Amino acid sequence: MEERKFCQCCAMPLDRPEDAGTEQDGAPSEYYCRYCYQKGTFTAPDATMDDIIAFNLKFNAENGHPFGPQEEAEKMMRSWFPTLKRWKKA
Repeated sequence: MEERKFCQCCAMPLDRPEDAGTEQDGAPSEYYCRYCYQKGTFTAPDATMDDIIAFNLKFNAENGHPFGPQEEAEKMMRSWFPTLKRWKKA
């Protein structure tokens, strides 16, 4: 079974080719979704990890809690996001 890929900025599942962002040459990004990364650059270059978590929590609340209750969703994101490529400390 193939391992599922997620955006290395916002953790969106990258299940379909059209979910991928694009590199500068137009090729699909291996790491980032279309919402976070276009033409080889982040769509919100000044966003912090906290900003992306807040955005995802707002999405969660507005869409029937697909990530679970807010407290649990935030706890999960705060433990997972620091491991994502964009937020990982070198």
